Amino acid sequence: MSFCDAIWEEVTPLRRAILDHPFLAELADGTLPSESFQHYIMQDSLYLAEYARVLAIAAARAPSGAGRLEFSDGAKVAVQVEESLHQSYFAQFGVTIGMADASEATPVCLGYTSYLASLAATRSYEELIAGILPCFWVYWEVGCDIKPRAASPNPYASWIDTYAAPAFGEATDRVRALVDEAAADASATTRTAMAQAFRMATRYEWMFWDSAYKRAGWPI
Repeated sequence: MSFCDAIWEEVTPLRRAILDHPFLAELADGTLPSESFQHYIMQDSLYLAEYARVLAIAAARAPSGAGRLEFSDGAKVAVQVEESLHQSYFAQFGVTIGMADASEATPVCLGYTSYLASLAATRSYEELIAGILPCFWVYWEVGCDIKPRAASPNPYASWIDTYAAPAFGEATDRVRALVDEAAADASATTRTAMAQAFRMATRYEWMFWDSAYKRAGWPI
C-alpha cells in the first residue's frame, strides 16, 4: 500500500467527521446561513494568500521539475482563486471591500497557516508536501461527496462545482503522486513525520469548517 493510501485510510474517522459536519451538510442542502458562509469565504481568502506562499516555497524546494511545475502552478491558482473570491463570492454574499480589508485571521486560520509556514521554514520538503496535500485531497472528497446530493437550486452551487470538477481531482492526483514519490525514497523517520504533518493538516481542515459554522473569532 502506498504512503498516501495508508495515511488516507488511517484518517478515515476524521474524514467522516468532516463529511458529517453540519457546515457541509447545510451547504449541500442550501440551508447554511449566509453569515456562516460569509465568515468562511473571508477566512478562506486570508488562508489562500498564505497557502500560495507555502506552495511557492514547496516549488522552490522541490527536487524534480515535475514538483517545481506542480507547486508553482498551484501557487498561481491559489492567488487566482483568492482574487475570484473578491470578484464573485464576496459580491454574492455581501462582503464589502471594507469588510474584507478589516478582516483578520481567526485563531484557526492563523494556526493552520502558521503550521504550514513552520513546515516550509523548519522541516523537510517531504513533511511540507505531506502537510500541503490535505487541502487538495479533503476538498476533492468533499466536493465529490456533496455534488450528487446537493439541492438544486443551491446558493452554493458554484462552490460545490469548483471542488467536484475533474480538473481539481486531476490536480489532487498529481500532488498525491509527488507525495508518494517522496515517501518512497524517505527514511522511516521521515515517513513518520510526513504522516504526522498530514494528520495535523487534516485536523485543521475540520477545525476550519467548524470555526466558520460557529463564526468564531478571537475570544479576547
